[in-house]
Amino acid sequence: MMRVRDRYGALLLDLDGTLYRGQAVIDGAPAALADGSQRLVYVTNNASRGPAVVAEHLAELGFRAGTGDVVTSAQAAARLLAERLEPQAQVLVVGTDDLAAEVSAVGLRPVRRFNGSAPAAVVQGHSPETGWPDLAEAAYALRADALWIAANTDKTLPNERGLAPGNGSMVAALRAASDREPIVAGKPYAPLLEDALVRAGTRDALVVGDRLDTDIEGAQCVELDSLLVLTGVSTLADLAEWPEHLWPTYVANSLDALNQPPVPASGGGIGDLADTLRDNPGRAVTVRASRSEIR
Repeated sequence: MMRVRDRYGALLLDLDGTLYRGQAVIDGAPAALADGSQRLVYVTNNASRGPAVVAEHLAELGFRAGTGDVVTSAQAAARLLAERLEPQAQVLVVGTDDLAAEVSAVGLRPVRRFNGSAPAAVVQGHSPETGWPDLAEAAYALRADALWIAANTDKTLPNERGLAPGNGSMVAALRAASDREPIVAGKPYAPLLEDALVRAGTRDALVVGDRLDTDIEGAQCVELDSLLVLTGVSTLADLAEWPEHLWPTYVANSLDALNQPPVPASGGGIGDLADTLRDNPGRAVTVRASRSEIR
């Protein structure tokens, strides 16, 4: 039987909670990804670091990754800004210097504060340094009708200690302060994954991630198959509460399942799925027909 990964030409891989937690690699992840010829594209909703820094971190953890293999929500957010604004338009950045660098790279002018005329847009991405003054400055701009692009809306961010507040928690603060809704670049919305597909050079791709509300729902948004790995945020209990039409194609306990043929679920319930995973260690369970089978 064909391994899960060999059904696809590319793997679109989430990072936090899928390959590592904070600075700690998830056991076995580098070896699991190394066993194949598929194009590997690392797709992160975290806008705090540039692709070169992300690639260096991945390489240090043992993954095969170069700068060109990384696609970030900061890059997707910058593209959305460039499509909507005039060259050299002023953009208020709530996030890291790496996010500001992506804004500069598309011909726009990042600022941190403004006096007089409001900036044309606000772009918001995760930064552990974001504080009340940053959010207040953004709220003033949004109240003055600036365009609002959020890199992502993940409520939490997994690290070695557990789940920390993610960019979505900061977006929620601005939403409450401005009565506005952002355009979102990252998963589960299409822009980031569409950029990843361009980088992969094929739509014959499998989305791999640990979150139902970003990775798996995002795969549905761009009509791709998906693998939920239970190494990060989402659990089988979460899946039980998730709408079945948004379920992943496969569920597995780890990335090792990429290198084995999948097994069918033994029944229709979460208890049956848990039993099948327990009885088939290292294997993915098929819980939804793949799009190639539907076609």
